Amino acid sequence: MTSAAKLQRLEARIDAEKKETIGAAAAVQGLSLSDFVIQAAYSRALETLEAHRTLRLSTADQQLFMDTLMNPPAPNDALRQAAARSRERFGS
Repeated sequence: MTSAAKLQRLEARIDAEKKETIGAAAAVQGLSLSDFVIQAAYSRALETLEAHRTLRLSTADQQLFMDTLMNPPAPNDALRQAAARSRERFGS
């Protein structure tokens, strides 16, 4: 169990309609309003961070792909052997 000294406080002001809607959703799930808000915010935070990480990796991968197309590496022995086998089997 987390001790009270380690917990942080988070406050937010919302209008009555939003609080009522969030409270109803919390009740449906059998959670307190605070637990529901924390769970929802934390879940959304993880999704946001994952989407950002995926986008960042995708951008880096795109750059690597373009760099490789523009400046292809020299063929290694395995590639030369594969090309030779392909020529033997299928012709030029």
